[in-house]
Amino acid sequence: MTSTARGSPITVALVDDYDVVLIGVAHMLDQYRDRVVIAEIDTNEPLEDAVDIVLYDSFAQPESDHDEIGVLVKNPRARRVVVYTWNFHPDLIASARRKGAHGYLSKTLPARDLVTALEAVHAGEVIVSDPPPRARSAIGLDWPGRGEGLTDREAEILALITQGKSNAEVAALTFLSPNTVKSYIRTIYRKIDVASRTQAVLWGVKHGFTPDHHRIEHWRGGP
Repeated sequence: MTSTARGSPITVALVDDYDVVLIGVAHMLDQYRDRVVIAEIDTNEPLEDAVDIVLYDSFAQPESDHDEIGVLVKNPRARRVVVYTWNFHPDLIASARRKGAHGYLSKTLPARDLVTALEAVHAGEVIVSDPPPRARSAIGLDWPGRGEGLTDREAEILALITQGKSNAEVAALTFLSPNTVKSYIRTIYRKIDVASRTQAVLWGVKHGFTPDHHRIEHWRGGP
């Protein structure tokens, strides 16, 4: 039975360090407001509202330790916690499940499928998306640097570099090989027209790659 059949939409809080990322998700879900309502958007702020589902966006987060997932799972205001990501390394999925996450959903899911998956989690199921092929994120999502031509994954690498992470730390956090990280960095440098890591960090700071720190309590008239 969907939330619509029950007469009230699922309430969802969006959690990540970057406003632009979460607002993109919120816009994508807006067309399904009869089924899913964004109650809160938290960037580096603790969950405040009691919600049916916390959707934890993994963009530029310290995925390898999943501390934040554990904190959210233990929060009595979060009835269920779902990870939203493009990274389907088996160790990341296993870690999220050990921490108590109720879902592990792909950013390649179209909005309608994401909403259906959230409804299934709300109904008590544990939903793990099939590992996606090397496909683009769903239409409507956003990320820093998208207007400058960076892909979502390139943007995530640059965000981690802007946070001060070394290549080795970026590789560990994203479960990419060091050589793959280096390849991404070379492409990023070319796209943003810089020649050094220092220049890349300065570009990142100027273009929204540093984490935000605030909460949007009422998204478009939500609860």
